Amino acid sequence: MSVVMQGLQGFGRNHFARWAPIPLRLIVGYGFMEHGFAKLGRGVEMFAHILQAMGMPLPSVLAWATVLIEIFGGLAVLLGGLVALASIPMAIVLLVAIFTVHLPNGFSSIKLQSFGPAGAQFGQPGYECDLLYLGGLAALVLGGAGPFSIDGLIRRKIDRARPMPVRVNNGG
Repeated sequence: MSVVMQGLQGFGRNHFARWAPIPLRLIVGYGFMEHGFAKLGRGVEMFAHILQAMGMPLPSVLAWATVLIEIFGGLAVLLGGLVALASIPMAIVLLVAIFTVHLPNGFSSIKLQSFGPAGAQFGQPGYECDLLYLGGLAALVLGGAGPFSIDGLIRRKIDRARPMPVRVNNGG
């Protein structure tokens, strides 16, 4: 048995399972923020024009709503704060992207079409990454934000403020 495995024998699976939400929060939160900042950097009006070309109603409102959801929802997930609440509009953004953009492109997000002097050329991405983000959000909502999260801090404060139950001795 390896030295690492011997050192880990005292720990059950649950000992390390509590840390699982941290990498999920980091990648899902950062990923959403990155997409929001990319839209902001190119100009929200540019994204609104794309939404208008797709036939979406109120393209300017939807563009700004999407950018704000991606940036602030991503930040909430990254910090582990109000994850269940933030996940609702984030999931809506993902579902809209799946059904309006990615579904016709199939499942795979990586479609290598050719390789030449300029490097790899890829086709339109499918809905694979959107499903992965939805799965990450679902895991965080169902399993909690984990250690080093604002949700965990709030939960600990509420637990400390809750009065201790009174034990009654029935004379037995």
